Amino acid sequence: MTPTPAPALLEVTDLARSYRLPRRQLFSAPPTIAALRGVSLRMEMGRSLGVVGESGSGKSTLARLVMALDQPDAGQVRILGQDVHRLAPQALRAARRDFQMVFQDPYGSLDPRQNVERIVAEPLQALRLGSRADQREQAAAALSQVGLRSSDLDKYPHEFSGGQRQRIAIARALITRPRLIVADEPVSALDVSVQAQVLNLMQDLQQQHGLGYLLISHDLAVVQQLCDEVVVLYQGQIVERGAPAQLFSAPQHPYTRALVDAVPRIAPGRSRARRRERSTPGSAIV
Repeated sequence: MTPTPAPALLEVTDLARSYRLPRRQLFSAPPTIAALRGVSLRMEMGRSLGVVGESGSGKSTLARLVMALDQPDAGQVRILGQDVHRLAPQALRAARRDFQMVFQDPYGSLDPRQNVERIVAEPLQALRLGSRADQREQAAAALSQVGLRSSDLDKYPHEFSGGQRQRIAIARALITRPRLIVADEPVSALDVSVQAQVLNLMQDLQQQHGLGYLLISHDLAVVQQLCDEVVVLYQGQIVERGAPAQLFSAPQHPYTRALVDAVPRIAPGRSRARRRERSTPGSAIV
């Protein structure tokens, strides 16, 4: 007998979602906007898929639907073969052990009233996994994996830098040992030097645990560093897909070319001129 192939880590099929906008006139029907229109994609175990596009292209809507935080108008989201939008509430709660999320803002995604132990161990508490002592031990281990100390468990979010807060958020996502992490602009709120540290951490964790990342981003450099494949969203539809190096060096769709062309670049001649200007006596602006 031919063995049954293992299910994909993530399989999205013909996903569609529209939203109603406020009425423009009292007796008129409210207008609608199509955030996603027939989106399909597939991810295998241990791979990373980047989703890029401008604001309003449907990236965050896709992330919410994959996480079952919103309901689609049509289509399916299968994680490890299960359609997450057809699961009963208790079954969905149990399934969330396999997929977690890292949000964009490390300042807004952590409750300032909770200490780090409670924040990181929250998924275990929600799933009722282990005793309080076991949860604290696992939270300490998760912090260690992201480069923090067990002594940080009793501290509060305001005692950490932005990069450290995002590490705490990653530790919370890791604690259930998921197969998939949805990362919605995970480094956009951080300084450039801290961005590199967090991205290197995410790569190391992927190698250690075989994680799959669905990375939502507008930053093409971030996507190129972390992802095996990229899809480009434009007005709720995928207009191009491929390996990052190929797609960004030779984009085929006009919208992809516009995204690549919009990346800021510093001309070498101008950079040298600016350095000479700064070094010229009397050129300082006061």
